[in-house]
Amino acid sequence: MKIIFVGATGTMGSYLVKALEKEHEVVRVASKGGDVTVDITSVASIEDMFRKIGSFDALISTAGPTFVGPWEKLDDKTFRQGVEGKMMGQINLVLIGQNYINPKGSFTLITGALTHEPQKNFANASAANGAVEGFVRGASIELENDVRINAVSPTVIEDSPQYFPFFPGEIPTTMKQLEYAFRKSIFGSVTGMIIKP
Repeated sequence: MKIIFVGATGTMGSYLVKALEKEHEVVRVASKGGDVTVDITSVASIEDMFRKIGSFDALISTAGPTFVGPWEKLDDKTFRQGVEGKMMGQINLVLIGQNYINPKGSFTLITGALTHEPQKNFANASAANGAVEGFVRGASIELENDVRINAVSPTVIEDSPQYFPFFPGEIPTTMKQLEYAFRKSIFGSVTGMIIKP
């Protein structure tokens, strides 16, 4: 399979690319340092990325900037980081990518436990996650040519200990659990699902 991996140089991406590239052709996409660069907050940049890569079988996104910080710093400008990044960035990967994906292909987006288990400093991420999950469910009944779409929703991941203090009492998602969740979406038959590792 030809798999586009957006967010390939991040913590999740680096691990997952290594796991998948042994078996498939993986095109590493990132804001910097990938095979192809993209700014997911820019429709023009996303369109350019798909033109360069051409047709594909699966797209994975672990990208999506949001504002992380205290409530008093949340305003229209800071809130738009999550709206334009994690929310519209990922939605546009699908809206534009549907014109390039092969029949029976799949999209897998990233959300997170913050959708249902909010933590202080993460209101922007909670809202963006919720919007992406709603989009996944809605898109799953509209995408054509048997194209599937899912989201993976982990809690804090074991390779990001710097975030552990923000998630008191949470048992981190292991990297292996994360990998299996993405594999379920890419290689399984499910669609419209929010997959929790």
